[in-house]
Amino acid sequence: MKQLMKRVRSRTPSFFSRLRNISLVVVGLATALLTAPVVLPAVITSVAGYLFTAGTVASVVSQLTVQGEEEAETPQKPSAKGGADGSALS
Repeated sequence: MKQLMKRVRSRTPSFFSRLRNISLVVVGLATALLTAPVVLPAVITSVAGYLFTAGTVASVVSQLTVQGEEEAETPQKPSAKGGADGSALS
């Protein structure tokens, strides 16, 4: 449980932050369609249910994605010999 809370509070990469925000908008739209006070066709209600599920899953996965230590570090510059690890480029 501590690991889960640590992941929730950790920094989320910008791509996943945008994906989370878009997913929350999709969930909001799906909720509005599902709770509409008028009768909607069955196809719209089915699609709204699927959008709600997909948006919820995408939002949770995006929130739990954290920036790892190796991604957080600055990338290594290639050396004069070639690649970042010193190997020659071919």
